[in-house]
Formats: sequence, structure tokens, C-alpha cells
Amino acid sequence: MHLKGYGLVKVFKIVAPNGDIDYWATNDLNLEELQRLQWSEFAWAIEEYHRGLKQCCGAERAQVRSSRAQRNHVGLAIRAFLRLELHWFTTGISWYEAKLAIVRNAIRAYLAAPRFVLNPTA
Repeated sequence: MHLKGYGLVKVFKIVAPNGDIDYWATNDLNLEELQRLQWSEFAWAIEEYHRGLKQCCGAERAQVRSSRAQRNHVGLAIRAFLRLELHWFTTGISWYEAKLAIVRNAIRAYLAAPRFVLNPTA
């Protein structure tokens, strides 16, 4: 098919078992279905990486304005994600369960010996 302003492209129509329809377009006219499937698996792995980086490591939650502080935050989030990924490979425990275990232990330690006591206001 010819895409105006771009040239010739090859389009794949993918119908999921639940009825969802996706379209893939490429300028590689020799791309076969098996190669397209491999590229879709790569794309899904990248989506999973970004989801884990955002949900488990809070990469988008930097409450800073300077670009250096934002870069530091994202860099440390990536480092934390890599630690979670390594933990998953070695133990089989998912990112979410590992994060939850860290939070549970922190709460348990705080409740055992609270550093700050909030006085009731009412």
C-alpha cells in the first residue's frame, strides 16, 4: 500500500482471540509474518519494562524541577528496577511481590519502634 508522504509500506492486520484488531505498518516490504511476530514480542517486552519501571519504581513521580534532579531520579529508578529484575530472576518472586515485601517490612519495623508519634488533633 502507498502511504501519502511516506511511500510504500506493508500493512499487517492482527485479530486477537478476543476480537481486538491491531494494524502494523512497516517500510520493510520483505517482512514476513514470523518476523513481525518476533518484533511484536520485542515491543511487548519493552512495554512490560516501562510498566514495571513506572509502577514498581516510581520513575514518573519525581517531585523536582531541575533537570539534574529529574535525571538522578530516573537513573535511580532504573537501578532499582534492575535490582527487582535480578531478584525476580534469582528467586522467581515478581516485581510487585518483592516491592510489597519491602513495604511490609518497613511498616512492621516502624510499628515496632516508631520514630515519630502523631498527636491526635480531635
